[in-house]
Amino acid sequence: MEGKELIFATGTEYLAELLKQVLNDNNIAAFIINRQDSSYHFGDIEVFVNDEDVEKAKEITAEFENNTNIE
Repeated sequence: MEGKELIFATGTEYLAELLKQVLNDNNIAAFIINRQDSSYHFGDIEVFVNDEDVEKAKEITAEFENNTNIE
């Protein structure tokens, strides 16, 4: 996606949705692309942000990961 950068990938949909909401709450537009296979549920759900928001989004994502029990 041109003008967008991947900042987070997970196999758990609710974590991607939660991070998207946290980013939106911090005035960062976030986009989710679900690349999971619908039958077998392997693959990732990816969270993207606009290029101009990458630095701030990465800080928020790192804090999100530190405060979330992601295995």
